Amino acid sequence: MSAPTSTPSGPQPNQNGTDWRGVAAEHTENVSSTVAGLLRGRSRRLLGSLLAPHRRTLWVVLGLVVVQNLASLAGPALIGAGIDRGIPPLLRGEGGGTLAAVGVAFAVATLLQVVTQRSFMLLTGRIGQDVVLDLRTRVFEHFQRLSMAFHEDYTSGRVISRQTSDVDAISEFLDGGVDAVVRALLSIVGIGVTMLLLDVPLALVGLASFVPLFALTLWFRRESATAYRTTREAVAMVIVQIVETLTGIRAVQAFRREPRNEQIFAALNERYRAASQKSFSLMAVYGPGMKLISNVTIALILFYGGTRVLDGELGVGVLTAFLLYLRRFFDPLQDLAQFFNALQSATAALEKLSGVLEEAPSVPDAERPRALPAPRGAVRFDAVSFGYKEKVVLPGLDLHVPAGQTVALVGATGAGKTTIARLLGRFYDPVEGRVLLDDVDLREVEEHDLHRAVVTVTQESFLFSGSVADNIAFGRPGASRRDIEEAARRIGAHEFIAALPEGYDTDVRKRGGRLSAGQRQLVSFARAFLADPAVLVLDEATSSLDIPHERLVQSALRTILADRTALIIAHRLSTVEIADRVLVLSDGRVVEDGPPHELATGTGPYARLHHAWRQSLHRTGAA
Repeated sequence: MSAPTSTPSGPQPNQNGTDWRGVAAEHTENVSSTVAGLLRGRSRRLLGSLLAPHRRTLWVVLGLVVVQNLASLAGPALIGAGIDRGIPPLLRGEGGGTLAAVGVAFAVATLLQVVTQRSFMLLTGRIGQDVVLDLRTRVFEHFQRLSMAFHEDYTSGRVISRQTSDVDAISEFLDGGVDAVVRALLSIVGIGVTMLLLDVPLALVGLASFVPLFALTLWFRRESATAYRTTREAVAMVIVQIVETLTGIRAVQAFRREPRNEQIFAALNERYRAASQKSFSLMAVYGPGMKLISNVTIALILFYGGTRVLDGELGVGVLTAFLLYLRRFFDPLQDLAQFFNALQSATAALEKLSGVLEEAPSVPDAERPRALPAPRGAVRFDAVSFGYKEKVVLPGLDLHVPAGQTVALVGATGAGKTTIARLLGRFYDPVEGRVLLDDVDLREVEEHDLHRAVVTVTQESFLFSGSVADNIAFGRPGASRRDIEEAARRIGAHEFIAALPEGYDTDVRKRGGRLSAGQRQLVSFARAFLADPAVLVLDEATSSLDIPHERLVQSALRTILADRTALIIAHRLSTVEIADRVLVLSDGRVVEDGPPHELATGTGPYARLHHAWRQSLHRTGAA
């Protein structure tokens, strides 16, 4: 059965033939008209929630940066005072007391600036790292909570991009951008006021440079916003291509897909390079443009101030202090240029992350969850309708499985077998109708109780990096080694595990690559059996096993499935034969229902399937 492609919140068709496409189109049109405001609003909400725990510390940081800037502003003024008031007494032989006092004041201001700057950097660094830690944790936890429909539509490469490049962009902004812009803004305001206090005519000439600077900055902000969003999108697509290629490397090499993948990657990589080059081109205009304006302004001040010094209207110390302030006035503007660079990248990343974090699971938690402390395992599908996009899979299924019964589901691909398993595990919710466990709607069952009561084993048999014992204990964290080994024995996996180089402590490596497909499946079985669920779903779970291993598993299943509800989906009818009951599905409907031995001797669909299976065994000599 093909994987569903519906989005988590996307509507799905029901048995009444509702035209969901029109509803979706109307919804899309409404959303598109407000998407810009929504992105900004949700980004602000996310940033506000991240900074909320640090409000008091942020006030301390603000106080430190104010003191630091005041101490920094004192430097040029003290130099000017030393020139105009400290040096003339020395030239007249009246002593250097004034110059010494200026020197002590300058040293105190410098020491105060160093101390406050160090404290400022430590606090902002701690806040930045705490925010990034909180953000990365939120994103990771939210990705885990989002339902299967989201992950089947949202590629793993995009998930990795959100967790890596987007979070890193915000981290870089917090580490180097925020403190720089706070200092820059306070410096600009403080220096502007100080220059006005020193000499109004010179200050007016200097502040006049704000007109071209403001125009240049507006242009840069407008152009860079588009450029940096394009860059974030481009790098995300590069990551997606890398992840998908390496994840499917066996298929890539088997079908000689390398040249085509290289072409696709080259095109995406070129798009990323072009987007990055555009950003650098904008900076190549903005940075030098600011430098040109600042140097022209300094030259004008030097010429104008010099003529006033010659006319006796202005002291040399005042002009010197003014030029020092003017240099410091333009330096923060350069910091602002770098800040806008980081800001655009961080803003684009924050929009993407806030969008993910506000993605609501299509399988929401129950508002008033009901506990199932000791589930019996009775399962009922009550008029259940479900579909993927425009395709209806279950048009209205009614099914009752008593507690302790083993039911096998058979039928052609697309008949609805895997969909039933997914609904029972609550990977999806039905569009209409109810799925009940012990007469309780799964949408009302507490999540922990549901995951403990219903366990699904699929044909993928995914194993995590770590030991064999760790992978088996995944089904019941905290299980003892004795329980782990007993589960392996019951499923018939102990013999091959004990023969591994380090037995149960053997590292299975990435995705269980150290084990064969059949061995991985046996470990997955042991994991599920150790969990001891009330309902066990086997979705093509024996497809990777060879005949000897499959017989071992069937022998174990007869013991372990006793007094336990089980749904078995299998094309191999040898596995179906251990069931108490067989359901033959066609187009989401049950067309045949009964014990396997009775159906096999009849004339219905199951009998034909059973006859074809027996013939295939005779042809291969496996009977």
